[in-house]
Amino acid sequence: MNMDAFEERLKALRPRLHRYCARMIGSAIHGEDVLQDALVKALHARHQGAEVDNLEGWLFRIAHNTSLDFLRSRSRNAVVPLTEDIEAATMPQTEVVAVSFRTFLRLPELQRCAVILKDVLGHSVEEIAAIADCSPAAAKSALQRGRAALQQLSRAPEDARLPLISDADRRKIAAYVDLFCSGDFDTIRAMLADDVKLDLVNRLQWQGREKTTPYFTRYAEVSKWRFALGAVEGLPAMLVFDGDGPMDGPAHFVLVEWSDGRIAAIRDFLFAPYVQEAADWVRLG
Repeated sequence: MNMDAFEERLKALRPRLHRYCARMIGSAIHGEDVLQDALVKALHARHQGAEVDNLEGWLFRIAHNTSLDFLRSRSRNAVVPLTEDIEAATMPQTEVVAVSFRTFLRLPELQRCAVILKDVLGHSVEEIAAIADCSPAAAKSALQRGRAALQQLSRAPEDARLPLISDADRRKIAAYVDLFCSGDFDTIRAMLADDVKLDLVNRLQWQGREKTTPYFTRYAEVSKWRFALGAVEGLPAMLVFDGDGPMDGPAHFVLVEWSDGRIAAIRDFLFAPYVQEAADWVRLG
């Protein structure tokens, strides 16, 4: 497989890889960071001449290890003790997919890996074993126990809620959204830090006030977008709705960071709709 074909395959697999990373670490937003790190590792290995027989399995193995590195660096994964009744009926696949990330995060790592790969992404037990670097017997056991544990955990009330947005952060993102709604992009440009960073996730990255000009110009040229104040995974966000489609959920979202009263970073998920599909979001206005 030549490099162009390799990169096209990476692009095609990106949503599936994100579904895995997001559930493994408990965040759709940070799942994209982990995925990007994994893809950089894959590209580097390919440039170094790595021979790959099963590309999808190889990529999931890299994504799996990168997710574990992230979890261990953050020490986020709190495993909750379960009762001994581990033989409970398992959940239908549609219900497994709908389980919150916080619930997945309460499973031990191998159980979480097995359930996500089998019941969310459709991998075989043998493929799970290869990705997780364990025996098929261990993968099968983890899958059975993970399914039963997930069934039990899903019946328990959620004990973690999204953090509240501070009044200061709410005022900042509300002002930003209002300026987008009115089309006053000149005022937004005046708020930018000189070294502002713009990340169009899964497309490109720019840095510097002058380089961000085309970004706002293109938004000004598209009339279908509708903007609203919201939060995604507890972070203040501008929710972007497609006025030509259903308005029951945002098409994508934008995160904005400030420093010393200036906009320091903009992270726009327009070209990564798979992140929105998995993220916890709420409209605030």
